[in-house]
Amino acid sequence: MQALVYIRTEPGKALKLLDAVKKVPGVHVAFATTGRFDIVARIEAADLKTLGDAIVSKIQKLPGVKYTETSLIVA
Repeated sequence: MQALVYIRTEPGKALKLLDAVKKVPGVHVAFATTGRFDIVARIEAADLKTLGDAIVSKIQKLPGVKYTETSLIVA
């Protein structure tokens, strides 16, 4: 199962957080972006529980992360 995780950070924290997001298990690629979100990451996991744990327990708990939005990849 794969998902895109859109991450909004505190001002000035995106580039520092980008390195931390890339180290989260299951994250295959992450980019700093412009627009509504500061970072977009593609994450893969064996099941929904593992995916949720990576997002809620790892990404959302990184210092400087304000908000995340996740879209499951369906095709």
